[in-house]
Amino acid sequence: MISTLLVANRGEIACRVFRTCRELGIATVAVYSDADASALHVREADAAVRLPGAAPADTYLRGDLIVKAALAAGADAVHPGYGFLSENAEFARAVTDAGLVWIGPPPSAIEAMASKTRAKELMGGAPLDPATVTEADLPLLVKAAAGGGGRGMRVVRALSSLGAELEAARSEAASAFGDGEVFLEPYVEGGRHVEVQVLADAYGTVWALGTRDCSLQRRHQKVIEESPAPGLPADLVASLHESAVTAARAVGYRGAGTVEFLISPAGRAHFLEMNTRLQVEHPVTEAVFGLDLVALQLRVAEGSRLPATPPQARGHAVEARLYAEDPATGWTPQTGVLRALDVRPVDNGPGGGAAAGHDLVHAAPWLRVDAGYAAGDSIGVHYDPMIAKVIAWAPTRDAAVRLLAQALRRARVHGPVTNRALLVRSLEHPEFTGARLDTGFYERHLDALTAPADGERYAAIAAAVADAAARPGAWRNLHSQPQAKGYGEHEVRYRRTRGGGFELVDDPGVRVVDARPDRVRLEIDGVVRPFDVTDHGDGYVHIDSPTGAHALAVRPRFTDPQDRAEPGSLLAPMPGTVVRVGDGLAAGAKVTQGQPLVWLEAMKMEHRILSPASGILTALHAVPGRQVEVGALLAVVNEATAEATQEEDTAS
Repeated sequence: MISTLLVANRGEIACRVFRTCRELGIATVAVYSDADASALHVREADAAVRLPGAAPADTYLRGDLIVKAALAAGADAVHPGYGFLSENAEFARAVTDAGLVWIGPPPSAIEAMASKTRAKELMGGAPLDPATVTEADLPLLVKAAAGGGGRGMRVVRALSSLGAELEAARSEAASAFGDGEVFLEPYVEGGRHVEVQVLADAYGTVWALGTRDCSLQRRHQKVIEESPAPGLPADLVASLHESAVTAARAVGYRGAGTVEFLISPAGRAHFLEMNTRLQVEHPVTEAVFGLDLVALQLRVAEGSRLPATPPQARGHAVEARLYAEDPATGWTPQTGVLRALDVRPVDNGPGGGAAAGHDLVHAAPWLRVDAGYAAGDSIGVHYDPMIAKVIAWAPTRDAAVRLLAQALRRARVHGPVTNRALLVRSLEHPEFTGARLDTGFYERHLDALTAPADGERYAAIAAAVADAAARPGAWRNLHSQPQAKGYGEHEVRYRRTRGGGFELVDDPGVRVVDARPDRVRLEIDGVVRPFDVTDHGDGYVHIDSPTGAHALAVRPRFTDPQDRAEPGSLLAPMPGTVVRVGDGLAAGAKVTQGQPLVWLEAMKMEHRILSPASGILTALHAVPGRQVEVGALLAVVNEATAEATQEEDTAS
């Protein structure tokens, strides 16, 4: 029997495992880097052990330190979570060699399946040889052999870029997983990403727990997932189940795992990989089957048998990943203090506070939140930017999608920019509601999904009036000049009225019904709408309403000319580490528009900083290995100098 469990991970998944442990009476141990010293998973654990440093390679990828931490804390079992060392056979062996229980499949199964190249060979396929691919093989997908989550993945549409994309993928994979092996496979355009959850015990029982559709992805990392995958023919589902069970049996699998497929537009299933761990999206399977997969992982590891058949699936579940990132600027990760996180659940589902085996036969729709951060926590640069997962279950797909969209729309998420608005718009998009799903969804619709939100003007009005309500002033009988406040791109002018109210000067269709410092009601074209206003004192005001949310910068009355950047300046779009600069680059070098100049690593992903124009690199401040803050000057490209140089070249 397991009495104390160490989770060799951080964030949301560590908190998720701890929650089940508490329900089962198992003590918990966290490990933490210096950057995570006050993180939520550390606060929720019964004990915690420091891993000195901040970078993953120095902390969460140090299996030797994690095993020592488990022994020092008196743990008798280790759960790897997902990512980091969860698919590392050497780490699994080190755990068992230390006399600890490994919550996962046997190391031999990890070796057979965790390497995507070996898994393809086992399933009858083989990766492509970079030396022999031709234009006819395009497009291609570069993938990391030792991990997932979109890291170490690149789409190649021109052979001329293959070498650079292979190099970038190797670097990113080595940083994220400690293994830089990558491989090539055909990239299927317009396909659906569908997977099967498997669960196996040590006695030959293997469950296939339905299907999940994970087609909505950015940078090959899943954003919205659901179970069951909608619209699949019954014979295809049966074939996927059979293939998944066959794969698990072929390697003597034990525990929870996922077999992933790409379904072509013609309905053909292509084996992608087997993830020998729990997946981020496991809650949707828990919801439709009424199971706690973490509890079952623990029971299997303790030697318990699974029933011959799994419970019957009921209803539909959808999950959305809430990220600290800005989809409108290339999905750039965002950092800072999370001022508020309030997604109000209807009820807790399995793994979210309810016991395993939760009866869904007559259950009303419910919402579950799996978070890795709480209000007041800082989101840093070193790790994945996911704040939380929000999961909705309902008897039908339509009801689950509607519940999730509404919950996200009404959520209070204050602090760094997030993808919350994108999630709501995605869930309400006709292609998604109509279950017309494929992995190209965001490539087609990103511009529309990230367009400025409606109602920002009304949010600015609410912010201005709330600020005025917090600063009582006397009404004057004489007609006075209006007062003005600026928020974002909006200036709001108003006057106080005799009864203590407010009259708007430039918005004839809007009337202030009543105002408090934290709540304003506006009548807009005859309809009264409430706006909750929060000022955390960080230069932004957050305005939440039933129709959406806005975060508006408080405009100073006067701007400082020194705040303006030199034309052609390339500023760091996020805090991170300079990984490298372009070969041969130095001040005075000629560059072309779109040429990669600097590579930044932030939150385990590499981001290329491109030249905005053709010209001369007049300054290069980026140095490999150096940490930079958001807005730091990396380089300067002088376009005018390039034009002058071209004239000189022509004249000579």
